[in-house]
Amino acid sequence: MPALPSEIAFTPAVKAQQARLGSRESYARWEQSRGFQQEISEELSRFVAERDSLYLGTASADGQPYVQHRGGPRGFLRVIGPRTLAFADFGGNRQYLSVGNLSENPRAFLFLMDYENAVRIKIWGTAEFVEDDPALLEALVDPEYGATPERAIRFHVEAWDKNCRQHIPKLVHEGERVQALQARVAELEQEVRSLRAGADAA
Repeated sequence: MPALPSEIAFTPAVKAQQARLGSRESYARWEQSRGFQQEISEELSRFVAERDSLYLGTASADGQPYVQHRGGPRGFLRVIGPRTLAFADFGGNRQYLSVGNLSENPRAFLFLMDYENAVRIKIWGTAEFVEDDPALLEALVDPEYGATPERAIRFHVEAWDKNCRQHIPKLVHEGERVQALQARVAELEQEVRSLRAGADAA
């Protein structure tokens, strides 16, 4: 195990580049004072509960990387232990790149984005696909979502960090905004009907 959680990302090569480019001293102080976290905090739990998509990074045994977008209903990524996350993996294009990578290399990475509030969280760890645990899969599936899961992905957290806000585009959730606009339109239409009824009665 690394002496510090941040060493999962700050390898000797990374530290050498930090030193060359002038940020190593500040990051060394940061590692000693705070650094990456390992336990799933209340802050991270709340953030996870609001997500309806994620990016999963894996690599083959020889290091060929792959990043996959996975989505589901809000809260589809669940906290199932002090350092464990899981989600239902729904069917896609049937290339099975992530599953293939995890079958030979458990190292994995989760990148969680909140575009509306400009927050991103990076999570390092290991992952496994689970196809023989119906109870786990049932606990992860929202029956109202309308998609059939093929397996569960269980992610064991080794380190995580809340990243800076720079250069995150401001994006909003279309469904929520449309619902809010529709509710406002209905409210205004009712107000117009009430005004017309009052005018007709006068």
